[in-house]
Amino acid sequence: MNSQPPSVHSPRHVALIMDGNGRWAASRGLPRSAGHKQGVEALRRAVRSAGEFGIEYLTIYSFSSENWSRPAEEVSFLLDLLRRFIRQDVAELHQAGVKIAVIGDREGLEPSIVALLEDAERLTRDNTKLKLIVAFNYGSRREIARAVRAIAEKARDGRIDPADITPSVLANHLDTAGIPDPDLLIRTGGEQRLSNYLLWQCAYTEFVFVDEFWPDFSAEVFARAIAEFQSRDRRFGGIKAQSA
Repeated sequence: MNSQPPSVHSPRHVALIMDGNGRWAASRGLPRSAGHKQGVEALRRAVRSAGEFGIEYLTIYSFSSENWSRPAEEVSFLLDLLRRFIRQDVAELHQAGVKIAVIGDREGLEPSIVALLEDAERLTRDNTKLKLIVAFNYGSRREIARAVRAIAEKARDGRIDPADITPSVLANHLDTAGIPDPDLLIRTGGEQRLSNYLLWQCAYTEFVFVDEFWPDFSAEVFARAIAEFQSRDRRFGGIKAQSA
């Protein structure tokens, strides 16, 4: 099977919800940790494929603000995976010209985690190829609340007139300021919900839900999702132009 999607109308920005690690492991009689390990391999494949497909921005939901409620042992394992990924993969991503940006709430995180995230951003900040946006300790409602709070403080201090607060002003106070909204969101594992991910940014995003669990996400699955995106009629609230 040719993993390359057609070149017409390719998405500029793809967002991923990497779901199904635990179910993948359970279906094989393996511990959840085995699914998370295979999920890292799938992430490596996805980043490579995004570069090959000419995607400019790839946003991944690596750890949500709700994930802290999982068993402590699993949370610890996920954080260790993050540490290993950054230490082992960032240098290679840097060589490939990938720019890494991290969105989410850093307040209250372990200083060692924050330092790793900042080091990855600092090392890759001048790269110009694929932009990899890592949503870590991220929750969209909290993100919007932080943005509204920042705008409210400016209004209180007289730095902005409430009459001048527009959707674009709010967007510029989100973690994703300066990043185009996703054209396509892919969620693996068969579930069909956003799970508090990029709620504002996905107002006109095309959603593609695939049955494959995240560890089975391949270039072929990625290409199939892009082909589905390319078949959509995106009107952004308007109507399709009528032919003569």
